[in-house]
Amino acid sequence: MKNKLLRWYDQNNYEFPWRNCNDPYKTWISEVMLQQTQVKTARPYFDKWMSHFPTVIDVANSDIDIILKYWEGLGYYSRAHNIKKASDIICNTMKSKLPNDERLKDLPGIGDYMYGAIMSIAFNRPLPAIDGNVKRVFSRLLCKNFESTQDIRELKEYIESKIHNKRPGCFNQAIMDLGREICKPQNPVCEKCPISKFCKAYKNNTISTYPIKKKLKKIPLFDVVVGYIQNQQEKFIITKRPKEKMLGGLWELPGGKRESGESLKSSLMREIKEELSINIKVDKKIGIIQHSYSHMKIKLHGYYCRVKSGKIKLNASDKLEWINFSDINKYSFPTASHKLFKEMEKN
Repeated sequence: MKNKLLRWYDQNNYEFPWRNCNDPYKTWISEVMLQQTQVKTARPYFDKWMSHFPTVIDVANSDIDIILKYWEGLGYYSRAHNIKKASDIICNTMKSKLPNDERLKDLPGIGDYMYGAIMSIAFNRPLPAIDGNVKRVFSRLLCKNFESTQDIRELKEYIESKIHNKRPGCFNQAIMDLGREICKPQNPVCEKCPISKFCKAYKNNTISTYPIKKKLKKIPLFDVVVGYIQNQQEKFIITKRPKEKMLGGLWELPGGKRESGESLKSSLMREIKEELSINIKVDKKIGIIQHSYSHMKIKLHGYYCRVKSGKIKLNASDKLEWINFSDINKYSFPTASHKLFKEMEKN
């Protein structure tokens, strides 16, 4: 099986900028980006990142705000924070080189999958790298679901027995490519699969049964209301989210979730009072935009506002600045905020 798989991989070797580069740093950054992001989305971000941060030293020497700006739009911003933390450790204690041993596991953001991927691709170690694509491929090959910790342990042992010892990185990437291009979640292209003759689900005509479909939880929808609070110089307030919170380190317009029974305007006035200790006058509405996260959806309502009374005090943010609208691109904002800014530009 492994030889057929690698032959297919060599014939269809997808040209990505992080492949065949013999650079552990590039392998690491690409795997972090691809962890929660599709290849077509990650690729331009990777190119842009490498043009500004060509080495781990460049990351370690950069401020987190600059790093977040280059990550802006990729989501799951804890990944960027972990890259920065790990880069500092690598440069301070590991002579600015990614370790090729167990120490790699101790770096922030490096879990079992990432460890296996980097060790096999960058350092040619015969270790499995098990992600969603890999689980799906082997679930169909073996007619078995891999859900529990014990299941994953058994899958790991199975892959270890099958992995190509001379080309483990190519073997792992071939399985990933197969899962992405052929053994898709929906409408797999079994007739083009190089290892279909080894696939139990294909033989039994049970491809659609594996892996087991999880019942999707209903995703909640929240109303979020924010204020574009201007002063007489037409500058407006932006606040920086705490590092430990969702979207940590990004800038945003102040505001928050509407509570049950509140009107949008009263909700905004309450949120601003709680966050900034000021009273505001809410003027006309900017608009409404919708945005989805992995665990929730929001309707983001924006209003033009001005300060009515009180002295600003930060109660929920790390930092506050008054900026001009033309300065927006100097700061890292969530995608939802950019959608609202585009709505303002229309008006």
